[in-house]
Amino acid sequence: MIKVDISNVWGDLSLPDLLAAEKEVFDAHLTLSEGNGKGSDFLGWYQLPVKEETDEIRRIRAAAERIRNNSDVFIVIGIGGSYLGPRAAIELLQGCNHNIGKGKGNPQVFFAGNTLSTRAWNELTRLLEGKDFSIAIISKSGTTTEPAIATRALRWLLERKYGTEGAKKRTYAITDPENGALRQMATEEGWESFVIPPDVGGRYSVLTAVGLLPMAVAGIDPMEVMQGAYEAKQAYDVRSFENPVWLYAATRNLLYRRGKAIELFESFEPSFKMMGGWWQQLFGESEGKDGKGIFPVSVEFTPDLHSLGQMIQQGERNIFETMIRFDPPAQTLTIGSDYKNLDGLNYLSGKTLDFVDEQAFQGTLAAHVDGNVPVITMDMGALNAKTMGEMFYFFELACGVSAYMLGVNPFDQPGVEFYKRNMFRLLGKPGYEA
Repeated sequence: MIKVDISNVWGDLSLPDLLAAEKEVFDAHLTLSEGNGKGSDFLGWYQLPVKEETDEIRRIRAAAERIRNNSDVFIVIGIGGSYLGPRAAIELLQGCNHNIGKGKGNPQVFFAGNTLSTRAWNELTRLLEGKDFSIAIISKSGTTTEPAIATRALRWLLERKYGTEGAKKRTYAITDPENGALRQMATEEGWESFVIPPDVGGRYSVLTAVGLLPMAVAGIDPMEVMQGAYEAKQAYDVRSFENPVWLYAATRNLLYRRGKAIELFESFEPSFKMMGGWWQQLFGESEGKDGKGIFPVSVEFTPDLHSLGQMIQQGERNIFETMIRFDPPAQTLTIGSDYKNLDGLNYLSGKTLDFVDEQAFQGTLAAHVDGNVPVITMDMGALNAKTMGEMFYFFELACGVSAYMLGVNPFDQPGVEFYKRNMFRLLGKPGYEA
């Protein structure tokens, strides 16, 4: 179970503050579990974790094995939750540079359709030169601008390289089971397809084929991920402050009510960066509405201590932090000695890099608390596929509870459409002239 430590927020909150919020958290959790709150028609994610392998997961395994055997590169087309979750999972477990040296049997995994940058497209096409590749198109509608453009372009590349029939065997769709342009395309073209349940929104979809197929192609066992999520679902159904979900959701809301409007989500692992991006979308789209919401910011330590550290330490006191920690890795690095000692590091000789990292964490924590920044710390345990599944479910559940405490619908995102309307008008899309 994830351990949440709130001992470093007591300068801004008190134990009576927390206890006074118990009924409010209870009601928010009950609203979520009973499905009688705003957005309750999008609660399908709540029941996604399963103990036994389903037919859909068996098909995901089979498709992933085909892709691994016939492709040097696998391209995941999607934006928002359609790419942040799978990319976060792969990078967290395999590192930011996981694609180096990969090929058939263990293909490189790239992501497209999440930008309108021509430079990014040119880079992707250069990476595909001389490579066998397959694609997965992830979208409920099939009409979202960025992935739709990427789909057109990559389908053309596939057909030019493999012919129409060959391209069909290398194209996979993950979409609504019945409706939408992508479902129609998949049916008409004969692509193998997987389902995004209609009652699961994009940012809550990582435990569907959206996340599980790219993970499986990357060599991550989908049932290990699902097992972690399933155990989390059982463990986090506790209705008291023994539940770390309650501690996190309640503490962040109470801090927000005291003027802490920005949450910094931090880890000392570079591979955690995309997980921070997934968390940022999850909470940003779920809570940022009706003139409310904690602004979510993902940062990486120690690098961002050399850029944002000054602001965190002595800037406006409208922030709080959530620091994520993992157990040390099995393989460690011991710092050597240098007889000249020109860098002055001989005092660290014989110590491990992880020891230095831990002292950096402890020193940062103490400094920020001394600077009047409340800090929530989370100990995730060992970094593996089960832990990752637990983390995904933990934050989805915490987000739902937190948003209901805030008084907003956790499952819609009406404001996202405003920029699209302006863009469509400027592009001359029919129906958007006014």
